[in-house]
Amino acid sequence: MPIAFVVAIMNHMKHTTSTTQTANRNALKGAFFTSAAGICWGLSGSMGQYLFQHEQMDTTWLVPIRLGIAGLLLLAYCIGKYHQFTFSPLRNKKELLNLLVYGLLGVSLCQFFYFLTIQLSNASIATILQDLSPIPILAYTCWQSKSLPTTKQVIAILLAIVGVAILTTHGQLHTLAVSPLAIATGVISAIGVTVYNIAPVALLKKYPALILQAWAFLFGSITFFFLFHIWTIPYRPSLVGILGIGVVVIVGNIMAFPLYLTGIRYIGPSQSILYSFFEPLCAAVVGWIVFKSPFVPIDVVGFATIFAMLVLISKQDSSSSQS
Repeated sequence: MPIAFVVAIMNHMKHTTSTTQTANRNALKGAFFTSAAGICWGLSGSMGQYLFQHEQMDTTWLVPIRLGIAGLLLLAYCIGKYHQFTFSPLRNKKELLNLLVYGLLGVSLCQFFYFLTIQLSNASIATILQDLSPIPILAYTCWQSKSLPTTKQVIAILLAIVGVAILTTHGQLHTLAVSPLAIATGVISAIGVTVYNIAPVALLKKYPALILQAWAFLFGSITFFFLFHIWTIPYRPSLVGILGIGVVVIVGNIMAFPLYLTGIRYIGPSQSILYSFFEPLCAAVVGWIVFKSPFVPIDVVGFATIFAMLVLISKQDSSSSQS
């Protein structure tokens, strides 16, 4: 066998091994970052539940404050890193309109109704309902492509319905463990996530995600500030309440979003959504341990069906992107 042929085979094996190792490292990094983001969101939602139950905060007061602080911090960071480019989306009317849709109907709508669902029920239920967002995303995709849903997509929708039914009734279908209003606000939160994922596609090709996030938070804060006239709300947080707001802002906004975006960079959105399932799991564990939320064994089945829905959608997205 010629020496050159042997060397070529060895080099190919070395390259293949190196590529595989890089892919494995990226998969581990992506899993770590997206799981950490899910845990951060779960902790943030649980802290929101604490603030509502023990600090008597209200969603109409907390959300504008949370969005405003997070927006100002991110804006300061973006100005320091990107300088005048931070303000570029505001100078183009089409981009500004797209940013307003993303910020108000996506990010802010999602966050407000997510925390309202927590106030009406608990963090675990709110995150589960919010995780139904792949369903309207699939509906939008089918409408855009003018095609019917696939068998996997139909099964995923049925799994989601079954999972939510179990978790909101604890398996007792003749009763409802969660108020219909909480279910409605949770579904609206999922719709906000849908807009949040679809609206900024064009903007993300031109601008860093943190710039868009900063303006989205600020637009929402300003809108809610005047919509709810929060200066007329006679609420003054205690020291514990202020610390709680800090946790919600830093852990749920400043830390979670960059972690999730970093994870997407390594493994893509279709895989990231699986690891973000740590959010409802974290919220559920905190709820059971700290808030003594009711738990029955059949709830595990509800979580499993929701997770199976995410797996099916993830595989569907992966196959679509490869075709």
